[in-house]
Formats: sequence, C-alpha cells, structure tokens
Amino acid sequence: MSEINLNPPLYTLNPLDRFSDRAADYVKYRPSYPAAAIDTILDGVDTEPIAADIGAGTGISARLLAERNVRVWAIEPNAAMRSAATPHPLVEFRNGTAEATGLEAASVDLVTCFQAFHWFDPEPTFGEFQRILKSTTATGNPGRLALVWNNRDKEDAFTKEYSELTLAASTNPAIHDRLDSARSLLLSPHFTNIREYTFANCQALDLAGLKGRVRSNSYTPSAGAALQQLMSDLEQLHDRWQDDRGFVHLNYVTRVHLAEPVTA
Repeated sequence: MSEINLNPPLYTLNPLDRFSDRAADYVKYRPSYPAAAIDTILDGVDTEPIAADIGAGTGISARLLAERNVRVWAIEPNAAMRSAATPHPLVEFRNGTAEATGLEAASVDLVTCFQAFHWFDPEPTFGEFQRILKSTTATGNPGRLALVWNNRDKEDAFTKEYSELTLAASTNPAIHDRLDSARSLLLSPHFTNIREYTFANCQALDLAGLKGRVRSNSYTPSAGAALQQLMSDLEQLHDRWQDDRGFVHLNYVTRVHLAEPVTA
C-alpha cells in the first residue's frame, strides 16, 4: 500500500486561485518591506534595470522597486489580485506563472519573488528564472535573483501570541512551517553565489487592520464559527496589547536570499 503524503508541496495546494477571495484584504493589510532590504536587492544592479517580479500579487513589492526607478514586469496569474493592484507608471502586470512567465530569454536584469516562492514548483521555476535572466548585464554585472520573505518574529511576545491564534484556527496548519523555502535554492544547479541577509520589520495595526491582516492569509477560515471565534480572540488580543494610539505591532524578520544564474 502506498504512503499518503500528509504534507504535500505547497505548489499542489491550488496556488493560482487560493487568494481570489482575499485580494481586497491583501492589498490593504499585507506588510511592506524595509527600505534596507530593497537597498540590498538593488546594490550593484544596473542603473534603470528591468525586473520581473514573480507572484507579484497586488503589487506591493513591484511598486517598491518602481519607486527606485526600476521598470517592472509584474507576473501574477490571479486576475483578482492583478485587478486589485494600485497602478504605477513603471509597473506592467502580466498574466503568467513562475514556471512559465511568458517573458523573453535573457530579458531582465533582476528576478524577484516576495512572499511567493513557496507556492512555486522549484525545479521548473529555477530553470525559467535562469532562462529569463541576463547572464551579464549592460555594465558587466551578472543577473540577480532575490527571494524574499517576511517571517513573523516569534521572539516577540505579541507576534508569538498572534501566531498561535492563527495556527489554532488555520484550515491547513502544515502550511505554517513551510513558507520559507529558500533551501531549495541551495540545491538548484541553476544558481550560484547564494547569500542571505536579514532585516527587522514591523507593521502597526489598529483593530480593523489586525483582522484584515488575518483575513488576507490563504489558510484563515473564510466563514463560519471558526472565523467568528478567531475574530473574537483577535479583539481580546488587541485590547490587551494596544498602545495609547490603538495600535498593536506585528514584528517580522525580513529574509532576503540573493543568487546569480549559472552560466554555460
């Protein structure tokens, strides 16, 4: 009898559609990324580069890059997420996946994935990223890959308690421990010179923001008693931890993994 895989890869769990009913909360309540993390990603990259932001969602990261004068192809397969994005003149959204971006070979200086790579099938994805990246840019620098995650800092007491509540209510608890999937990058034959950087990040949330942040998670119940209980628990959590302005502070460790494509 064959074994049942109780923890299938995340890319098998309907990644293309699972955020369709979360787009409004996603665009309003997901955290941004520290300026220092963007500095590190762009350090040594060509002036006015072209980037492909893969799994761009509602464009949080694409706009951060565009604000640094980066032209961005925002690749996002979910129509609801693309429609919810705030426009930026240097960002163009395109329907595509990590495994099949639809971009031309050697067409971009930078590939980024912010809070998204865990939803991709690693092997074909790394092959596609290597294909679309320039091996050498106009100034002689190699093309660059950046995988980025905002990981909740469970050393922080409030963030730890928040995480425990979301885990208890989760529709798929196995997801929680498998979001930072950068170890597959270490095993990939497509990329080299892999290095990691970490940055502190904090998101201030009022009660509506705290609830919206939770609803933006794909594993949060979308309705029913479990969602009602979670919202009640969050109200109590907020009441105990709010500052004099009515905000609580969700702390993250932003992890940036950089690499360069292997050349033939």
